[in-house]
Amino acid sequence: AMASPAASPDSSSHEGPSAPGGSPTSDSENLSPDELELLAKLEEQNRLLEADSKSMRSVNGSRRNSGSSLVSSSSASSNLSHLEEDTWILWGRIVNEWDEWRKKKEKLLKELIRKGIPHHFRAIVWQLLCSAAELPLKAQYSELLRMSSPCERLIRRDIARTYPEHDFFKGQDSLGQEVLFNVMKAYSLVDREVGYCQGSAFIVGLLLMQMPEEEAFSVFVRLMQEYRLRELFKPSMAELGLCIYQFEFLLQEQLPELNVHFRSQSFLTSMYASSWFLTLFLTTFPLPVATRVFDIFMYEGLEIVFRVGMALLQFNQAELVQLDMEGMSQYFQKVIPHQFDSCPDKLILRACQVKYNPRKMKRLEKEYAALKSKEMEEQIEIKRLRSENRLLKQRIETLEK
Repeated sequence: AMASPAASPDSSSHEGPSAPGGSPTSDSENLSPDELELLAKLEEQNRLLEADSKSMRSVNGSRRNSGSSLVSSSSASSNLSHLEEDTWILWGRIVNEWDEWRKKKEKLLKELIRKGIPHHFRAIVWQLLCSAAELPLKAQYSELLRMSSPCERLIRRDIARTYPEHDFFKGQDSLGQEVLFNVMKAYSLVDREVGYCQGSAFIVGLLLMQMPEEEAFSVFVRLMQEYRLRELFKPSMAELGLCIYQFEFLLQEQLPELNVHFRSQSFLTSMYASSWFLTLFLTTFPLPVATRVFDIFMYEGLEIVFRVGMALLQFNQAELVQLDMEGMSQYFQKVIPHQFDSCPDKLILRACQVKYNPRKMKRLEKEYAALKSKEMEEQIEIKRLRSENRLLKQRIETLEK
C-alpha cells in the first residue's frame, strides 16, 4: 500500500500543492520589465473580458482548436496575436527556469496557468507542477505491466466507455485503450487499497492524450497521493461525501435562493456534483474546456472544482429556479456542458472570482468528521439495542415455555 497522502493541497495553503506563500509584493520585484508588461496585458485582457462578454465572441476559439491558446489569430487586433506569440516564448522560458519561477514568480505563474497552458507545453508543465519526475516508481512501470492484477476484468470493461468519441480511444485494439489499460493496471498494483476506481480512467485518459504512458503513470500516482484524489477514489468514497458537504455550504451561503429551490425539488447536490469531483469536469465539458480547468487543478488543487461548480450555478441560477427536478436534470446534462465551448475564459474568470476561504473549508472538514463519527456511534448503538432486544425476546419465549 502507498504512504498516506500528504495534506491536501487546498487545506494548508491557498496556492495549491507545495506552493510557498509568496506575497504579491515580493512577487513583482522579481519580474523583469517585459514580464511586468505581460502581466499588465493579461490584467487588461481580464478587464476587457469582464466588462464586455460580447467581446468574447471575437476573442474566442483558438488556432489549434485545443482551447489552450489565449486568443485566436483571426482576432482583429494584432496586439492579441502578439500576445499569443509572447506567451509561447514565455512558456519556453518558464520550463527552462522552472525552479526560479516556482519559487519567485508565483503570482505571474498562477495567472498564466489560469490563462491556459499552450498545448505543446502541457505534458512537461503538468509533470513539473506535480513533481512527477522525482517519483522512484517510474522505473518499476515495466515490471508492473508484467504482473497480473485482480482488477483487470473491471478495467477492461470500463475502458471502452472512456472517451468513446475520441479517435485515440476508438476501437478495442486502439493504441489509446491499450495504454489506458496498462496505466490503470499498474496503478491497481501499487495501491491495493484503492485498486481500480471508476471515473479515474477519464483522468488517466486525458494524461495519455498529452504524454507517454510511463509519464502519465507517474503524474497519476502524484495526483492520487498529493491532490486528495486517492481519498476521493477509496472504496468508501468518504471524501466525496466531504466535498459535497463543503460544496453545499458554499451553495447555501452564496446562492441561498437556488439552494432553497433545489431542496424544494429534492434535487440533491450529489446528483449533479459527484461527477464534477470524481472526473474534474472531464465528463461534463468538451475536452478543450475541461483541459483548461485541469491546467488550474494541477496548480491549485481541488479548490478549482468548487470554484467552477459555483460559477456554473451562478451563471444558470435564473434558469434553474424555473425548472422542476426532471427539468433540472436535463438542463445539467444538455445545456450546461456547452455554454462555454467558444469562450472558456469567461468561465475561468468567473470561477476565479468565487469567494472561497480555505480556513472555513478546513473547519467544515472537522465538522463533517464529527458528524460522521456520531453517525457511526449511533449505528453501533442501534445494533447493540437490536441484539439486546433479540436476547430479551428469546428469554421471554423460554420463560413462556
